[in-house]
Amino acid sequence: MVLMLVSCKKDKSEVIGEISNTSDFIQKRGPQKQIISFNVNELPKTIKLRKGTEVTIPAGALKMNGNDVTGVVTMEAIEMLDRSDIIRGGANTNHISGAPLESDGFIFLDFLSDGKSVDQSLSKPVNIAIPAKRSGVTQLWQGVVDDDGQFGWAAPADNNPRETKGQVGDAFRFNFGQLGWINCDVFWNYTNPKTTMWVKVLNNPGTFANFRGFDGETFVFFCGKGSNVAAQIYTSDGNGGVKSYDNMMPVGVEGRLLVFSIKNGHFWLAKKDITITENLSETITLTESTEAAIQAEIDSLNNY
Repeated sequence: MVLMLVSCKKDKSEVIGEISNTSDFIQKRGPQKQIISFNVNELPKTIKLRKGTEVTIPAGALKMNGNDVTGVVTMEAIEMLDRSDIIRGGANTNHISGAPLESDGFIFLDFLSDGKSVDQSLSKPVNIAIPAKRSGVTQLWQGVVDDDGQFGWAAPADNNPRETKGQVGDAFRFNFGQLGWINCDVFWNYTNPKTTMWVKVLNNPGTFANFRGFDGETFVFFCGKGSNVAAQIYTSDGNGGVKSYDNMMPVGVEGRLLVFSIKNGHFWLAKKDITITENLSETITLTESTEAAIQAEIDSLNNY
C-alpha cells in the first residue's frame, strides 16, 4: 500500500508550468508516468496502477544482459485507457499498416535497475489486467516507432496467445513477454469498403507532429463516432496537408477531425464533424485559441 500511495502522488491536475509547445503539453498535461520501486526478492508481486490496470510480475522475469536482476528495481508505467488519454499523450490507435484500430486501452511498461532499463524481452511474461469497458474479444499489440518517429501497433514478438476476452466491469487479462508499449485493440469496422482521406490544414503555425510530439507541433486526429478510435493522420501530401494511408479509412463512417498546434506559447485549434466518403478531401482552418479550449475539446471526445 505504501508503494501504491507513492505512485499516485503525482496527478495530471497537479502538473503545473507554462506550456510553450506541443511537446510541453504532452509531457505536462498528458498521462503522467507512474513510478513504483520494490525489491526483486518481493516477487511475485501485483501492482495496481492509478486507472485500474494491474501488472503481476513473476519471480525470475527480470534480467539485465541475460543475468538475473537483484536488489531494488523501479517500474515505470503510463496508462492510456480513454481517448482523451491517447490524444493528450500524443499517441494513436493506428495499426502499423495504417488501418485504424479501436482501443480497449494501452500502457507503457519498463523496469529499471540502477537507472538502466532491464532486458525488454522478459524471461517470464508479466500478467496484465486492463479494465474492460465492453464485453468480447480483443487482440494484443506491441507499439513500434518507424524511422520518421511515427508510431503504430504491430503483432507482438512473443508467442503467447494474441486474443483475450473481457466483460464490462472486469478486465482483459493476458500474459505479455515484451516491455514497452502494450495494447488491447481490435480492427475498426474492418469489413467496410476502404478509401483514402486527405486533410489540408490552413493557417498552420508549425510542422506536422510525430509520436508524442518529439518533433513537430501540429496533430491531426480522426476520431470515430461512438468508438474509441484516435487515428493520427500524418503522412504529408506535399501540399500543406496530410493524408491517411491508402485505402484504409472505412467508407460511410462518421467521425470528428481534431487538429491542434502549440508553438511559442500560442495555441491553435480546429474541429470538424465529417462522414467518410470515397476519396474524401477536407480543408480545415486553425484559429488561435487557448489551452483550456484544447483541453475541453479533447475531454469531450470521451463521450463522442
